[in-house]
This record gives sequence, structure tokens and C-alpha cells, in this order.
Amino acid sequence: MIRALVAFVAGGLLVAGVFFAQRFTATAPASELVSAAASEAAAANRESMRPHLSQLLTGDIETRRAILDEHFYGPKIEEARRLYPVREEVLEIEGVYTEVFEPAGGVAPGNAGRVLINLHGGAFSLGARTEGRLESIPVAFVSGMRVVSVDYRQGPEHRFPAASEDVATVYRHLLETHAPAQIGVFGCSAGGMLTAQAVAWFDANDLPQPGAVGIFCAGAGKFAVGDAAVIGAAFGEFEGGGELDYFADADWNDPLVAPIEHPALLSRFPPALIVTSTRDGALSSAIVTHQRLVGAGVEAELHVYEGLPHYFFADTGLPESRHVFDVIARFFTRRLAR
Repeated sequence: MIRALVAFVAGGLLVAGVFFAQRFTATAPASELVSAAASEAAAANRESMRPHLSQLLTGDIETRRAILDEHFYGPKIEEARRLYPVREEVLEIEGVYTEVFEPAGGVAPGNAGRVLINLHGGAFSLGARTEGRLESIPVAFVSGMRVVSVDYRQGPEHRFPAASEDVATVYRHLLETHAPAQIGVFGCSAGGMLTAQAVAWFDANDLPQPGAVGIFCAGAGKFAVGDAAVIGAAFGEFEGGGELDYFADADWNDPLVAPIEHPALLSRFPPALIVTSTRDGALSSAIVTHQRLVGAGVEAELHVYEGLPHYFFADTGLPESRHVFDVIARFFTRRLAR
């Protein structure tokens, strides 16, 4: 019944719920090349979310947010805090709520001048003040850097370019105390797409580009396009579901929305790290973004993880997740100025 509902759902408010529900009902066999821990985590996620799938599909946006924050993000944040001890504080920047994370033992001496901006995922409608923690905690600990996670405006309450404006507000604030080359920006899923949009926004508003960016579980254009849409459907990971409310008034030909279609803009991107996986609905967008960045002369690297779903490193203790965090830490350590 749930699978039938998923197949016919379309329209903005349902997209986020459909996306997560599909992930929790996927029944494709595990790849023999993934860790046993990853297979076990996928099964545990499905089991823990099974009682909430109906509301995740049919509830209003506040209901979906509450379900995911309590039953998905919440337990994983606590696990991340246990594995990667950090200090956390709230910082409001010109009306934009942010949370700041530092390793519990302090920022590494060589990273005193460096800072990372995190842009959380959640289909531009979910994950505020939860997914940002889940993405930031392990990166702050493993990299030994300070991470500022931005609670940007989302749909359905807000429309593009509200999130880009909020990111620019935080970025301008950090430019008062950091050189652009000392600042990195990263995000996963919607946050990965927003990272690319932020680079475009900086370019259009005469802001200097950051030292490096990380586009994870996303590309610089639409999600669930190309072969990834077919692969995602085959593995039960993602079958579409309509447009996101946040982009209801946006034009996908606009470089501020989809930089992937604008080679001259891509040529002005900073060094970029792109992370995806073979069952990720963003796989094709990520691969083509990497290809076009390299073609535009940008120093970009791509890491594709076998047999794993979208944002698999939400389970922060997996061997594959630890590998991702090490890759991220090495990338920003290498790319950002001291």
C-alpha cells in the first residue's frame, strides 16, 4: 500500500515525506561490497521508522518535521555526540540562527584561523536545528576545525532565494574576521545544492569566493535526474515526487538556481569536493557537476561510495562514514589557508 501511494504522489508539500518514506521501505538486496555495519544500519532505520511511515507520507510539514527530528535525526545526533565529542553554542548573526561546533579538546592549533560553514540537508523543508548538528559534529571533530551550521530559511514558508541570502549574511559576517581563503562551505543533499547556489550568489553579488567547497549527496543542479532517477527507482531509494515548494517561483535556467548549466560561472568555482553513492538519487547530478567543473578548469575531486543510499553517513559510526569524514577533513585541511 505504501509503495502504491509513493508511486502516485506528486506536488510540493509531499516531496520531502515521499523521499524519506521511500528510503525506509526500500527492500533491494545489499551490495556484497558494503560493510556489514552499513547493511545492519539500513535495516535498523527501516524498522525504527516503520510505525511512522503513514504520517510521513500524509502529514503536514510540521508533522513530518517532528517525526524525523524525534525518530531519525535525534537518536543519530546523540550517537554522533558520543563518537565525536564537541562543544556546541548558539550564535545569532544578523537575525540568522546558527549553531557553532568545535572539537571538545579545542580547535587544532593549525586551524585557528580556519572556519567551515555547514548548510544542512532536508529537501529545503526539513532538518532545521537537527540535521545541521548531525552533519557538523563529526566534521568538526575529525577536521579539528570550527563549524558554523546555518539555519537558513526553507519552504514551504519561504521561497528561493531566501536560503542563499541567509548564507551570504553569515558569510559576510565571517569575512570580517577571516580571509576568504580560510573559509570553507559544505552541505549534504539540499545543503549540497545550496552550497553550489551560494557560490553563484557570492559571484553575482561581488563577494570573494571561499577557499573550498564540499557538495555532498547533491550536484549543482536538479536532484533525481539522469540515470540516477532510474537506478534509484530500481533500488527503491527514490522515485521522484514533484517539485519542492521552495523553488515554486524559481527558474531552473537561472544560474543562481542551477549553476550546472552555466560553464562560465562554473569556471569561477573554488576547489570542490563532491561525495555521492551508487544508490543516491543525486548520483547523476553529482557526477556531471564534477565533470563540468573539471572541464571548466576547476580543481575538483569526486568520491562515489558503492551500494549505499542518499546521505548514508547520517549513521556516523559506519566504516564508510568514517572514511567520508576523513576525506572531508583532509580536503579542507589541504585547501584552506592557515
